[in-house]
Amino acid sequence: PPFMTGDIIKGSVTLDPDGFPLLYFGSRDNKLRILALDQPVPTEIWHVDGHTPDRVWNDDWDGNPVVINDHLIEGGENSWFYVYKLNRKYTAQGKVTVNPQQVVRMKGWTDQLLRDVGDKSVSIESSVAVQGNKAYFTNSGGLITGVNLDRIKDKQAEVFFRFWAGDDIDASPIIDRDGSLYVAVEYERKLDRAKQMGQVIKLNPENPSNPVVWSFDLTKLAGDGKGGVWATPTLDADNHILYVPTHTGFLIAIDTRTGREMWRVKIGNHEWSSPALVEQKLLVGLCEAGGLVAYDVKDPKNPTPMWTVKVGGCIESSPAVWKGRFYVGSRDGYIYGFGE
Repeated sequence: PPFMTGDIIKGSVTLDPDGFPLLYFGSRDNKLRILALDQPVPTEIWHVDGHTPDRVWNDDWDGNPVVINDHLIEGGENSWFYVYKLNRKYTAQGKVTVNPQQVVRMKGWTDQLLRDVGDKSVSIESSVAVQGNKAYFTNSGGLITGVNLDRIKDKQAEVFFRFWAGDDIDASPIIDRDGSLYVAVEYERKLDRAKQMGQVIKLNPENPSNPVVWSFDLTKLAGDGKGGVWATPTLDADNHILYVPTHTGFLIAIDTRTGREMWRVKIGNHEWSSPALVEQKLLVGLCEAGGLVAYDVKDPKNPTPMWTVKVGGCIESSPAVWKGRFYVGSRDGYIYGFGE
């Protein structure tokens, strides 16, 4: 049976990665929830409310929660970063339980950031990226923060990396095998910093004083309107390629070693869907055209269009792929499933 919330759910939900029958997600009704799925109906067993007196921006939860080593890691649109120890276990009757204890609650912004951007739109809307003991999150002010999850004192995780990209970041940061970060940035405020930095940036957090490995400028594609990237790019680590859909409708392949463009194709406008890369096939949701397009990328330098399917509305969600089938949600209110 469905579980009803008080408002929309904008982020992806998270199934427990360790086999516990638990589902984690946030909603626009201000609540970050945990549901138990081992009962006759989905049952809420815990929530936290983002409508706090000290919130800086909003009270929503957009990023999908990260669950790792019995910890729940999430950033809120209230601009705060959270870590909870879940304490998952089963009762004597075999039912799953949680007893979350707050480990970290820290600001996702700085006073300097508020001065730099000139407003208080500094919510955390992307998902947190974790590698080992390091977690990275971004916010709507363009601040990228890296924290050490092993070094916590007074509910503050040690900050080992900060970088200001100059504009709103909705896309989740990507970490490659070497620990480098790839960050996609919007172009809305049009501050000088954003023009200087570009909208796709590769960073080396191990060199905090000079972390920029390369940056890719998308300001010229914006014209007089909004530009940059809302979708989380897709990394092909084996072939050193970053696939980036842009707000103005281009799909761009960037060489991750050099930051140089390999190719671009025009796929529409308002393209926010993060691509799925499966067996050298790239699936990309389409907003303006309302559908999906697939490219054969066996030869990374020469993508070959394979097929396009149409649905009844804009696709902003990302395709989920399972055993030769893929599923995607559309703004026409339907979830679609396809098979090759």
